[in-house]
Amino acid sequence: MPFAGHEPQTPAYRGMLLALFASGVATFSQLYAVQGLLPVIANYFQITSSQAALAVSSATLGLALAVTPWAIISDRIGRRKVICAALIASVLLGLLSTQSPNFESLVVIRFFEGIALAGVPGSALAFLVDEVSPKAVAVASGTYISGTTLGGLAGRLVASFIGEPAGWRWGIAGVSIMAGLATLFFLIKAPTAQGFAPIKGQNLRAIAAKFEQALRGKMMLVYAQGFLLMGGFVAVYNYLAFRLEAPPYLIPSSLAALVFLAYLSGTYTSVASGKVVAKIGRRNTLRLSIAFSAVGLALTLAGNLIVIVIGLLIFTAGFFAAHAVASGWVPVLASEARAQASSLYNLLYYVGSSVLGWLIGIPFMHYGWDSVVLCVVVLQAVAMILASFLSKRDPSLGKA
Repeated sequence: MPFAGHEPQTPAYRGMLLALFASGVATFSQLYAVQGLLPVIANYFQITSSQAALAVSSATLGLALAVTPWAIISDRIGRRKVICAALIASVLLGLLSTQSPNFESLVVIRFFEGIALAGVPGSALAFLVDEVSPKAVAVASGTYISGTTLGGLAGRLVASFIGEPAGWRWGIAGVSIMAGLATLFFLIKAPTAQGFAPIKGQNLRAIAAKFEQALRGKMMLVYAQGFLLMGGFVAVYNYLAFRLEAPPYLIPSSLAALVFLAYLSGTYTSVASGKVVAKIGRRNTLRLSIAFSAVGLALTLAGNLIVIVIGLLIFTAGFFAAHAVASGWVPVLASEARAQASSLYNLLYYVGSSVLGWLIGIPFMHYGWDSVVLCVVVLQAVAMILASFLSKRDPSLGKA
């Protein structure tokens, strides 16, 4: 009898959920750990805020470039093997980065750490679909996504709390140790693969044909949403800490890092957006989410710290809602090349994080926070315009 997937309430199913949650924590805690340390790193190496942001951008660029190759490899050797290799390599590279003699070597090691980490998002959901009963996939995937969200938050906070008093090296080391424990948990809890069937005989021409399908129609308009919105989102979080540590606020790094708790608003809206889509359709929900995010960003121009925090909560909630809609739209529009379309969305999503998250730091150095808000609002406006060219009718919902 063929393997039909682990059923809910079984030990193997619970092990899968816990393992994928741990893999999400290990991956995204390491990927974004240095974002909470950027002011500390800038001060230590005596570099600008824009240069310091390269420590984040190099890792996300490495991840962006390697997600698709890792996914192809996992089709051949198995998802569990790829995730194990990716997590172990990333932890070792994270620990190695703490020994960086200069900022340039830190950036290079972070780039290779991003390449290693790409094996997890490139394989985790496929591993889940292979091994879990179809009726339980939605709940199981939600567990993995919650692990990525909480991992990103935990990495930033742990690094900041340790890094301010003890230095950036100890901040990164603390996160690497935490990720190492999560990796060990994955190795123990992840069940042996039973539903994996290697994909053989797929030549480069066949792979290229699938990617060509993923570029047809209006797919680039959806990919652009990830590029523009994620780029602006990362820029805001890259440079807000620098603003809060400067006069008139003079907030210590460890306390400034608490702004990352605003991520929790996105944890809610990324799920709630699905209910809004059911009522008004994807295009309208996407545009509404972008507009909501822009309003929150505008509030961060205020001088009052409470208003800034409220604005950040609204900005973050709107971004995650828009991201949830856009990423969920990809497999609907590219039904014949879902895996390839998803990998292209991830590619543009993380390239936006790398490139725009760094570039926006240049005007920030010269003109301050107002320039960051202006740049990101422009990106949101372009995203809004492009979203208007997407189909108003939503076939999957049976409504406009």
